[in-house]
This record gives sequence, structure tokens and C-alpha cells, in this order.
Amino acid sequence: LAIALIYMLLASQFESFVHPLTILVSVPLAIIGVVLALFLTGRAFGLTAFIGLLLLVGIVVKNGILLIDYTNLLRERGRSRDDAVLEASPTRLRPILMTSLAAGFGMLPLALGLGEGSETQAPLATTIVGGLTTSTILTLFVVPCLYTLFDDLARRLRGGDQQDLARAPMVIPSVESVERAPRREGTPPGPARREKELID
Repeated sequence: LAIALIYMLLASQFESFVHPLTILVSVPLAIIGVVLALFLTGRAFGLTAFIGLLLLVGIVVKNGILLIDYTNLLRERGRSRDDAVLEASPTRLRPILMTSLAAGFGMLPLALGLGEGSETQAPLATTIVGGLTTSTILTLFVVPCLYTLFDDLARRLRGGDQQDLARAPMVIPSVESVERAPRREGTPPGPARREKELID
């Protein structure tokens, strides 16, 4: 339900059904880190870890939002799709790392079990730290690739009629080029030329 609500909000924000799917890819990338972190620490996936996973969904999605939003902004400014994708990741690297590191270091003492009563909340913090680590690293590479892939797919699905219309004006110059082609001496232009060919 939380993922469905996030998708609806993103679809209304970006006015697209494709871009939210690209952003939500950050969630399974985060789950990889959750599984690894819980396995390495020997902690079970209980209720507190599940709550941490729900919190993690809202945190990791913002990385994809930063990338996709800036990519769309560059395209609105006239950049090509590929140039916008290549520029978005290096430009947004610093804010993505700063926000992710701040959240990760904030949960690190709890994940290490420091302090009284931290044992019960340690799986929650471990889930967030592990998910943030893998999601932040992989999002910078996976999300731009999927953005390009989904954009190509969307163009193919809606581009059949547009491609036919785009080809139509190309016929006119080809006809004009025939009319403007250099003629041999003694060959009259236009209708007179066709009449002469019939007489011959």
C-alpha cells in the first residue's frame, strides 16, 4: 500500500506513468542491502526490521527523485536525453551522498547496539543503514540506465503515427528535387516536356 501511494504521488508530480517506475527501482536495490546487513549481523527480520523497511522506502526514493527531476529539468532547457542523463548523476552526486550519509550515520549508533535498550531497536537501524548503503551506490548507476530504457520504450509505444508524419514532409523535397534537377539542352520544362515525350 505504501509503494502504491508513493507511485500515485510521483505520477501526479512528474505527470508520467513511466518515471515513477524508474524511481521505485531504488526500493529493490535497498532490499539487497537489507538482506546483506541482517545476514552479516546475524539479526532476524522481525517487526522492528519491517518498520525500518517501511521507513527505508520513503528515504531511498528521494535519491531517484533527485536524479529524475534534474534530468527532466535539463531536457526542458534543451539538452538531449543522453546528455541530460550523463550530466545529472555527477551533478546530483553531492546532495545524494550528503543526505544518505546523514541518515546513515544518525542510525549507526543504534545499529551497533550502543546505549541502553538499543538491542530491541538494532534491527530497525540495521535495516536502514544497509538499505541506504546499497541503494545510494546502485541508484547512481541503475536509475540512469533504466531511465534511458523506459524512455526508449515509451517512444516506441507512442511513436508509430508520429514517425509516419515525420517521414511525410521528406517526400515533398524529393519531388521538388526531381523538378529542379538539371535538364538537358532542348528539353522544355513542365507540361511541354511531357508533351514532347508523347510526340516522340
